[in-house]
Amino acid sequence: MMRGSEIPLTPALSPSDGERVAARPGVESSRASSSGTVPGASPLLLGWFTWYARRYLRRHFHSLRISRSGSAPGYRDQPLVIYSNHASWWDPLVCLVLKAHRFPERRAFTPIDAAALERYGILRRVGFFPVEQRSARGAVQFLRTSTAILQSPKNLLAITPQSRFADVRERPVHFEGGLGLLATRVDDAVFVPFAAEYVFWEERLPEILVRFGEAVVVKNKAAADKSAAEWTKLFETKMQENQDALAAEVQRRNPEDFQMVLRGGAGQGGVYDWWRSVVARVRGKSFQREHGQR
Repeated sequence: MMRGSEIPLTPALSPSDGERVAARPGVESSRASSSGTVPGASPLLLGWFTWYARRYLRRHFHSLRISRSGSAPGYRDQPLVIYSNHASWWDPLVCLVLKAHRFPERRAFTPIDAAALERYGILRRVGFFPVEQRSARGAVQFLRTSTAILQSPKNLLAITPQSRFADVRERPVHFEGGLGLLATRVDDAVFVPFAAEYVFWEERLPEILVRFGEAVVVKNKAAADKSAAEWTKLFETKMQENQDALAAEVQRRNPEDFQMVLRGGAGQGGVYDWWRSVVARVRGKSFQREHGQR
């Protein structure tokens, strides 16, 4: 399996790259919308990857839970842009499972570093598309393909605008310029922040806790009222608010704040759990592996 550091999931565009593209809206916007093509994807291969992701997460985590206060958005007639923090190597696998759980009817696509996609060409068949890092050409590639994807209300674009691993406590939240540029080019789309944390509660294995934040509906007329930098700032604010809300729920350590999506391993295993099961039977009780069960 490839390392997480080899899978940047958004174009790392410098401010100068964004300015060069934004300075030529008549040329680049036209080329982005007319020349972009939607990547191909194999539903069969995607299904296998999703099955593998579920199995792998169950082996390494106690649970995957979604916040009840920030559940997935209900926009079914508009294309979605899900932009997330980039907390760990596990992010792509978590997103695969959540896509199948919350958005089974949508086709999902994700930008990836062009050099990484050359090494792992199979990812083209599950919705990844190439973008050159830190270049004006990469910005145009990203805009062309992304705007083509967002023409259909059945599509979902997943992006990690930090373009690097970042601690969930890092403040202020900082994004590269690609997401804000995209907001100035779309005709109609819903942009939704998504936050994930990987934490230990009462079990030997950690929990994956996630939350969707407040959606922003972007239409062509509204997009014209803001610059790319202003959109980027707004999205950074929405992400920081969402991460703060998730952090507060994580610290409360109350499972009732979350809905179970995937249940993995529990207990210590081995001799320790065997002895606990024997004691439970002697006392006429059912054996519960979870330490939080009473």
